[in-house]
Amino acid sequence: MNIFDRIGSGKNPPSNINVVIEIPQNSNIKYEVDSESGILFVDRKLHTSMVYPFNYGFIPMTREEDGDPIDILVMSNDAFSPLSVVRSKPIGVLIMEDEEGQDSKIIAVPDEKIDNDYSKYTEIDQLDSRILDKIKHFFEHYKELEKGKFVKVIGWENSKRAESIINEGIERFGKKK
Repeated sequence: MNIFDRIGSGKNPPSNINVVIEIPQNSNIKYEVDSESGILFVDRKLHTSMVYPFNYGFIPMTREEDGDPIDILVMSNDAFSPLSVVRSKPIGVLIMEDEEGQDSKIIAVPDEKIDNDYSKYTEIDQLDSRILDKIKHFFEHYKELEKGKFVKVIGWENSKRAESIINEGIERFGKKK
C-alpha cells in the first residue's frame, strides 16, 4: 500500500473523486508514481514534440484490467504540481486501445473551489469541440515515435460511462488486495 491508497478514491466515488497528479499540463515529461512506494519516477520524455494538454494522473485505489490505476485527465487553466491531489468529478471518457489493450482516459474537472471555469461542466459534450479535438489529437499521436507502441482512439463517451469505469476499477482494486 502506498501513501495515496490511504486517501482513497474520493469523498463519494465515482462522482466525487480524488486525482493524484503525475504530469502537469504543458509538460513533455512522462512521470509515473510507483504503485508500491508512492515515489514519483521520471518514466520518459515524450518522443514527439508534444506536451500534455491538461493535468494527467490517476485515481487512487482503482485498477484497470492491465493492473495499473485508472488514468485521468483533469481540465484546468492551471498546471498542478506533481503528487498534488485534486478533488474532481468525471464528465466523460476517451475510449482508447494501445499495445497492451484497452487504455481509456477519464476526463474530469476540478472542484469549484479549485477551478471555477471548468467546474461548471458536467458532460463531455458541453466542451468546445476544439478542446475535444486537442485532447484526441494528443492521444492519437503522443506515442508515434516510440518503437512497438501505438494508440487507437475509439471515441468519446459520457459521464455515466466514466463513472461505470471508475466503479469497475474500485471493485478490481478491492479484489487484488
